[in-house]
Amino acid sequence: MDSLKKKKINPFTISTTQTAIANMCKEEQTCTNPSCFFCTMKEPEPSLRRVAIANFFKEMPFTDHQDHVLVLSGLWHVAMTHPDDPEFPSLGIFKCMANLIYKGINDRNWLLKDQNIYIPYYAAHVIGSYTMNKVEFTEIAVQQGVIPPLMELLRGKISWVEQRVAVRALGHLASYEKTFEAVAKYEEEVIKLAMKLACTCLEVVYINFVGVKNINKRVKYHCDLLTRGIGDSEMEDRKGEEWASQLQCWCLYLLNCFACKERSLSLICRQDFLEKLCGMWGGLVNHSSPAWVGLVRILCYSKDGRKYIAESKEIIENVCNLSRSSDDWQYMGIDCLLLLLNDQNTRYKVFEIIALFVIDLVELGSLGDRPNLGETITKALLLDYKQSKVKFRNQRVQRALQDVWNLKVERRKKEKLMSEDKLEEKRVLVCLIKQEANHMFWLGEIEEALAKYTEALDLCPLKSRKERMVLYSNRAQCHLLLRDPDCAISDSTRALCLATPANSHSKSLWRRSQAYDMKGLAKESLMDCIMFINGCIKSGVTKRVKIPYYAARMISKQMDATWLFAAARSKTTSSQARKVKESDGDYECNNDEQQRGEMMRVMIENKDFLSGLSTIIEEPLLVKEVNRRKVERARRRSKKAVMARSM
Repeated sequence: MDSLKKKKINPFTISTTQTAIANMCKEEQTCTNPSCFFCTMKEPEPSLRRVAIANFFKEMPFTDHQDHVLVLSGLWHVAMTHPDDPEFPSLGIFKCMANLIYKGINDRNWLLKDQNIYIPYYAAHVIGSYTMNKVEFTEIAVQQGVIPPLMELLRGKISWVEQRVAVRALGHLASYEKTFEAVAKYEEEVIKLAMKLACTCLEVVYINFVGVKNINKRVKYHCDLLTRGIGDSEMEDRKGEEWASQLQCWCLYLLNCFACKERSLSLICRQDFLEKLCGMWGGLVNHSSPAWVGLVRILCYSKDGRKYIAESKEIIENVCNLSRSSDDWQYMGIDCLLLLLNDQNTRYKVFEIIALFVIDLVELGSLGDRPNLGETITKALLLDYKQSKVKFRNQRVQRALQDVWNLKVERRKKEKLMSEDKLEEKRVLVCLIKQEANHMFWLGEIEEALAKYTEALDLCPLKSRKERMVLYSNRAQCHLLLRDPDCAISDSTRALCLATPANSHSKSLWRRSQAYDMKGLAKESLMDCIMFINGCIKSGVTKRVKIPYYAARMISKQMDATWLFAAARSKTTSSQARKVKESDGDYECNNDEQQRGEMMRVMIENKDFLSGLSTIIEEPLLVKEVNRRKVERARRRSKKAVMARSM
């Protein structure tokens, strides 16, 4: 389109729905290009328009026009907004996109000319969008040869940005029965590439983009694609984190497609990969993918998969921690543990680890769409109770099983036989013992208070779930003060299981967050702290809710520890420090400057996170020194007053 070529066009700021593409050309009456795509879209006769579009798709890869990137941008927008529209898929768009990708890979001079560098990305994205929902479209795509060029992009022939859209498209193609085998022709290579990319993509994105603090040194077309050409460096960083998370999660999704068919399990379940898998949770920017635990659950559905998972201590421990967290994917962690416990081939390999975690979940009610989950867990634990007692020499496991038996079997039987008057007497007695325990707690006699809370729990009827929740939560506070995080996690988890709905008791969430922090489990601590803050917001009677400073401080600490690029940053910083130390330069000066830069980055990120809460947080997260001193003075108040507030 000659007249358009004379204008400087930004493909990222133009509205490009299918109607808008046609409207763009209405303003131009002097187009002399007979094969102009925009003029083609103006054709009122449907049959003529379809023929013209089909011809355009055939010719486009073999012509060289400056407006190709604008056309691709428009096609991308149409594919994103109307992925189920059959018009373009039926007219040869997939073959056109495949040829454009090949052209970008094989003709470097063309790729670097004008704005052609954007074309392979858009082409792969168009393929992925149209193959998202319709199996008919995936069959057409495979027939028109999209898999080989997508594989080239997956191999890293251009950059991580193109790898992201390639693995997305391949995941869609592999998810359908009719097109799975076409992807499976490259089975071993696809799996190895997906595993490698999942393990290394965060470091690659950090080194090549997010970690490049001089924005002028960042690859310009990456910046444009990330922000649509209208964002600043902060937006680039946020989008870079989001895209890196998506890249990792889509790699895991592609592996899921093979794992659910029990293909190449020995390759996917290599122990070195499983150890790294636990860290692939996608970060806070991941709102929709189960990430690592989704793949683990798929593996647990097969006999061979369970065998491999049972041999990975790292996986088992992480799944156990997930099952006792307020993470959205908690139910998946519980599913994995139940699958392992109900399989006789894996039960006794993992029982001694799992039992000490899931015993805290036996009173869990409903979780999502899973009713009476606690009863299901109890049945799995007591599946062969008498044999289990003999098989396990670990005294903690034996006591745990005995406690479950006493709580869920013996005690339930006894209370069923009790009259209502007898149960009421027990409730009154429990209330008196609880008051005693509270008094001891206020006096600072923590161990004595803990014993009294235990006594009250032993007497409290099982139907008094709310009272038992408070007792467990108060006992968790005692364990915290005695520096026993394991018992604090156990009791606060039991309290949260008794809450209605589950994981909704604010004090227990905060106490477990502190306990996880003591154990160095930053992600679990962060999830509980976020839930605690959500509870504070929902319980507020005014529009402006004050978030406790200590909770905001915990959020700040754990966000930095769990930042998606934390490991890559640490590795890069250490590597740079070693290089500087080995050189003859001024190591101290460079190191100080680097630390200041890292400090500033952390401060900016934390500030960004809480900016969304600016209307409800009275005190900023990053307080000045004078405010810090006020907080410290407040913490030095009398022990009795502090303990009274915590009850």
